[in-house]
Amino acid sequence: MNRRDTVKGVLQAIEARSQRWRASYLDGIREMADASDSDRGQVGCSNLAHAAAGALMDQAKLLTVGSTRAKNLAIVTAYNDMLSAHQPYETYPDRIKQTARSLGAMAQVAGGVPAMCDGITQGRPGMELSLLSRDVIAMSTAVALSHNVYDAAVALGICDKIVPGLLMGALSFGHLPTVFIPAGPMQTGISNDAKALVRKAFAKGEVGREELLASETAAYHSPGTCTFYGTANSNQMLLEMMGVQLPGSSFINPGEEIRELLTDAAVEAALNASRGSDHYLPIGLVVDARAIVNAILGLHATGGSTNHTMHLIAIAQAAGLSVTWNDFAALSKVTPLIARVYPNGSADVNHFHAAGGIGYVMQELLDAGLLIGDALSMTGHTIAESILEPKMTGGRLQWVAPQQTSLDSSILKPVDAPFQETGGLVHLTGNLGEAVIKTSAVDADRHVIEAPCVVFDHEEQVKTAFKAGEFNRDVVVVVRGQGPKANGMPELHGLTQSLSVLQDEGYRVALVTDGRMSGASGKVPAAIHVSPEAKDGGPLSRIQTGDVIRLDASNGQLTVLVDQPTLNARQSALVSEPQHPASWGRSLFSTLRHQAGPATVGGGLHLSPEA
Repeated sequence: MNRRDTVKGVLQAIEARSQRWRASYLDGIREMADASDSDRGQVGCSNLAHAAAGALMDQAKLLTVGSTRAKNLAIVTAYNDMLSAHQPYETYPDRIKQTARSLGAMAQVAGGVPAMCDGITQGRPGMELSLLSRDVIAMSTAVALSHNVYDAAVALGICDKIVPGLLMGALSFGHLPTVFIPAGPMQTGISNDAKALVRKAFAKGEVGREELLASETAAYHSPGTCTFYGTANSNQMLLEMMGVQLPGSSFINPGEEIRELLTDAAVEAALNASRGSDHYLPIGLVVDARAIVNAILGLHATGGSTNHTMHLIAIAQAAGLSVTWNDFAALSKVTPLIARVYPNGSADVNHFHAAGGIGYVMQELLDAGLLIGDALSMTGHTIAESILEPKMTGGRLQWVAPQQTSLDSSILKPVDAPFQETGGLVHLTGNLGEAVIKTSAVDADRHVIEAPCVVFDHEEQVKTAFKAGEFNRDVVVVVRGQGPKANGMPELHGLTQSLSVLQDEGYRVALVTDGRMSGASGKVPAAIHVSPEAKDGGPLSRIQTGDVIRLDASNGQLTVLVDQPTLNARQSALVSEPQHPASWGRSLFSTLRHQAGPATVGGGLHLSPEA
């Protein structure tokens, strides 16, 4: 089966299995949209007065209903000063309001959503809130939009769980057109390779905390998104692939004049698609099976974040669609890896953007028959028609064709001469359950690891064993009790340096866990998101230190070399609740943990058709 046929087959399979669920979702959109040509038309006088009381110069516009009403744009913002990527959003609402007024409309900050930084909470109790914060953000977005006085929306968010949560929340108000507005990455600091070397040296005790902090500060040095290709920057790629963020807008640095023009253009796009316009385009129609397939294709082609094997499934559910890891696996087999961005290479996203960026990737996939060109875009055109690059000429924004050839073949390559023939993610199955592995940064001679395992229940136990020299051999490190139900599924990125040191010393090393790695997981083979998780009595709960585990990314297998009757007869290890759950906010998330589904269905609150 050729590439086109495979993509078509996956698309048809998603549409077929989602038929009833998607139809019910679309019926809900129509019901919300058909109730009135404006949500404000359904709001009582007292309610509307409350909505307008703080609107200042826009108060009269907001109180006007009927055919002469002005459009009202909801702003849902994830601004805070803690995330460097979100700090630039501080001034965005004022700009959006001014632009809306210049177009005869108005805009209101409908609400804010929480936005935590995984880079700050790595290895700390706060990381146990991270994955489930996605669902909190989705619910917070729904609360913001529940005031029911809007004609369209814009979403201000970039980072890891924030974009998926905003998108899921927006899809629960799928009758509203919604456009995402980025703020861009920070400029390049020290190289990612230099940063990694200092981290390894610190893990080995060769440098102290002072040297480590100086290195990290030189890497993360100013407002803007972190420049490596982790979940945050994968989010930006996905939003463009799905048509809900303006083309070419993701990786332009904060403070550049064109950024403000792109924000203006995003406001105009949302208003052009709004209720009562000639080109009404609700986000629930844009995010369909075609959009999801395009997002998965982009993930594979660029070696994007493993976190999206969960986030895209959760986003799809919010749009009434059923997506599985088998869909990811089928598309990975026909999607070539055409981008190398750290940790899959030495370049950062600024270099990637300069070499041709997302526009080049999308055009290559389209020309190869992979990208689904007739998918919709919030530009009002198809995805194929929206593969463009923004330029500023004479102080005005113009759209031009994307870069046709790679300007740096170490970063971007054409589909017919890729870095590797298949995508950067592999679905693993076997007697340990299901898992995923990111292979795009792993050397080919390490795609198969077979070694005795050492079993741990906590990340810190692994670090202690490493410092004690207990891993100076071939080893598979198992860290269990890290799934959504157990402790919220924290990232275990803090293990990367220790395991990398062992690998550099010539040992064959792998990680197996029901937890997550960072979206920037890289050179050490890591079978992650193992499902069923140990807390649910999955096979991982019956592994014992000394068992030989085989991780075979070449054939998609994850097995423990113990006969099945013996494995079945073992008693499952007890997975305890987080220590001192009332501390660090964890008690507030207990209900979400207990109700969380497995990673295979999104790792959070499973949005079933009956939900």
